[in-house]
Amino acid sequence: MTLDEYISSHSSAESPALQAITRATHVHTINPHMLSGHVQGRVLSMLSHMIQPKHILEVGTFTGYSALCLAEGLSPDGKLTTIEHNDELEEMILRHLSLSPLSTQIELLIGDACEILSGWVKDAEHMFDLVFLDADKREYCSYLDLVYPLVPIGGFILADNTLWDGHIIDPAYDKDKQTLSLRAFNNKVKEDDRFEQVILPLRDGLTLIRKVH
Repeated sequence: MTLDEYISSHSSAESPALQAITRATHVHTINPHMLSGHVQGRVLSMLSHMIQPKHILEVGTFTGYSALCLAEGLSPDGKLTTIEHNDELEEMILRHLSLSPLSTQIELLIGDACEILSGWVKDAEHMFDLVFLDADKREYCSYLDLVYPLVPIGGFILADNTLWDGHIIDPAYDKDKQTLSLRAFNNKVKEDDRFEQVILPLRDGLTLIRKVH
């Protein structure tokens, strides 16, 4: 048994809906590794339960796995809004979300996240206790700037893939645009005194950010 297998076997089990999404993602998509997966999914669920958010924003839906994990911690009258750029995934996402009773608390938006978020910055009605960034890595810095006014003091922003399979410190990737963008994002968060942050070496790197002012 590997250490990863040990961790997985000693973590709470996935719901039947999440198990079904995992299987379907591996069968029907060309990048199943983009799925959050069992252990990270349980971490997202645990964090959501701890924060007890009323409003969650997810930027980057993929096949709906992480949305359902985060929705597990929503307050009974809460809502999760998830944005996906790839309209070819819409039917699959809706089908996957429908497998869970939590689907009634989830809203899927198809479109460019930067455009959608830019519209919300001028609309005080859109505020989120918890934000999860997991879309185009080249836009992470833009996402951070756009969601900042949508998060109250004490709110949380989570960013996935911030270690980028170790490429973040590998000179061989010094010209890779996604790697450079993630390095810029990590430095931006580190140097901004409006945030407190920690990077967890979970899967591909998960950064927890708290807005302090």
